[in-house]
Amino acid sequence: MAMTANERLRAVEDAVGQLRTELGAAGVALPSLRVDPVSSAGNEPYPLVDLGRCNLDTALRLVAVLHEVRR
Repeated sequence: MAMTANERLRAVEDAVGQLRTELGAAGVALPSLRVDPVSSAGNEPYPLVDLGRCNLDTALRLVAVLHEVRR
């Protein structure tokens, strides 16, 4: 059974919340992290997550976290 538009939006909102929490626990904050409003208004199978913009310090923190996970 396919998800309704509301269920898809709720699922992507939950994913954004989980991503924000996990990134925060790793010391990374993406201030523009959100559900993409354009894709959530359309007929996409799932709305997109907009990771947004970040400053150099945040980008380097994210690189460090990803590098550590890969090791």
